[in-house]
Amino acid sequence: MDLVQKIRTLPTSAGVYLYKNAQDEIIYVGKANNLRSRVSSYFHEGRHIGDAKTGTLVREAVDVDYIVVANTKEALALENHLIKQKQPRFNILLRDDKTYPYVKLTLGERWPRVYVTRRLRKDGAAYYGPYFPANLAYRLVDLIHRNFLIPSCKVDLNRFHPRPCLQFYIRRCLGPCVENQTTAEIYQEAVRDVKLFLEGRPNDLSRSLRERMEAAAASQEFERAAKYRDLISTVEQLQEKQRIATVEGDDADVFGYHCENGMLAVNLFHVRGGRVLDRREFFWEELPSVDFHPGEFLSALLKQLYIGQPYVPRNIYAPVEFEDREMLEELLSEQLAADGGRATRVNILVPQRGDKRSLLDLAGNNAKQSYDQRFRVMKPNTKAIQEALQDALGLPDLPERIECFDISHIQGAETVASLVVWEDGRMKKSDYRKFIIKTVEGVDDFASMREAVTRRYKRLQEEKKKMPSLVLVDGGLGQLHAAAEALDSIEIINQPLASIAKREEIIYVLGQETEPVALDHHSPVLHLVQLIRDEAHRFALTFHRKRRQMRDRSTELLEIPGVGENTTRRLLQHFGSLQAVKQADVAALSSVVTRSQAEAILQHFQRQVV
Repeated sequence: MDLVQKIRTLPTSAGVYLYKNAQDEIIYVGKANNLRSRVSSYFHEGRHIGDAKTGTLVREAVDVDYIVVANTKEALALENHLIKQKQPRFNILLRDDKTYPYVKLTLGERWPRVYVTRRLRKDGAAYYGPYFPANLAYRLVDLIHRNFLIPSCKVDLNRFHPRPCLQFYIRRCLGPCVENQTTAEIYQEAVRDVKLFLEGRPNDLSRSLRERMEAAAASQEFERAAKYRDLISTVEQLQEKQRIATVEGDDADVFGYHCENGMLAVNLFHVRGGRVLDRREFFWEELPSVDFHPGEFLSALLKQLYIGQPYVPRNIYAPVEFEDREMLEELLSEQLAADGGRATRVNILVPQRGDKRSLLDLAGNNAKQSYDQRFRVMKPNTKAIQEALQDALGLPDLPERIECFDISHIQGAETVASLVVWEDGRMKKSDYRKFIIKTVEGVDDFASMREAVTRRYKRLQEEKKKMPSLVLVDGGLGQLHAAAEALDSIEIINQPLASIAKREEIIYVLGQETEPVALDHHSPVLHLVQLIRDEAHRFALTFHRKRRQMRDRSTELLEIPGVGENTTRRLLQHFGSLQAVKQADVAALSSVVTRSQAEAILQHFQRQVV
């Protein structure tokens, strides 16, 4: 049965259709109220005139599958799921330059911890967010450390350790890693407080804290009562700030776009409490301009952004009308209710005038700027790159100084390590360092990395100097973990650490190894990381070659009877090269070594000529 005949047998009910090519690959996924009518419309005469994408799709498609669903809302949800899963090349696919962080509370662990993460998993943990601007998540976690003393360290808490880390001594952790420093009851009480805090239940939290404060005061545990008093004050201050923000206005996401020369830039503004808190950018490069239909594109984008996500704003402002807007409104509203969220309707609006239209114009103008920045190769300033790097890697602070390590050797011989430094927008060559690896024999890049990192930061500790904003290593997960072990061995914790794999150009960040950062190849952040990595590689290779040359020259001189290592070193330092030693006469050689040694050296090289 050919494709046209098969289409005639399709049901007339709602569902999802999947076009396949000759290689049985799914090349397009669509939804329909009436499957037969919708799919057959692709083959109507004149359907694809002026529409290159549809014309190409029809020419490549050799088969169509379908899935029948109960109603159009189910079709909408299933279409979105299949597009994300199958990534068909004729669909508009979400390419995101930014993901927002969540706060993760690891309730499944014996001693739960809080982390900032950018990926949701079904692992028994509780996730809160998303937070924007991104540093809000880090500020919340820092507040939890300071007030509730729940850590986010990488220490193994399945066993006890001899002594706690610095975080315990500066009163930012209850110290569950050391026996008898805390109890399960005290720790679980703190975890419950954190859960109430992150769930946005300040009244319940304040009530619970007040009861405990009064009980502690009645028992004359005044220091403990004072701690609860300070916590109540912190919670109430945060609650007041949130109340002020809520009065100022509603939450909304605002979209703007700019399409030109087959390339597209989209800006998404997050408005919370009536204020623009953050901006998100999306880019598409191979989008034929003749095929760009704003309504169709926006429909696909909104579905991929919001369906199945834990948070959807109350209002979404779109620059153009699109076909299934009302249906998507209903689906997202039902999604919030089903997830136990707010009992409120999601509104997708297309404002034509007033303040809401001004917000759309603002997003559109910024989309034009993003287009110019991305596709007209305008170089962003240093601070913009630093902020983008901070956001991409989830760094707690702006990266002012980055130190990068690389290892170089040939089959384990003359192994060396390099350290290069990027600081405030440029490479700082005065701070470059070289390491001759002393404790490793044979080929062991991981052990070599451990030695170099240990030596570097142990010295910084001794000199009481500040750690860099980011430690970067050249390599994959093995190199990353080797560097982490080195830092852990000298009791440096919570140090931002990342690695960049050579082939894939994927960045692994310590603590979120299962969520590698894959930056767009146009990204200035990736270009910066590559520049630093390549400079570390160049510096290590140069040093390795120099060491190898010295070794080769030394080996030939050491073959001469009566010439040892000290004599070899004096000769090379005096003449500068092995070639100069070969060309020297007895008188010149005698100024450095004894006459008998000079004659032996001369005879050795004369025999080579013969």
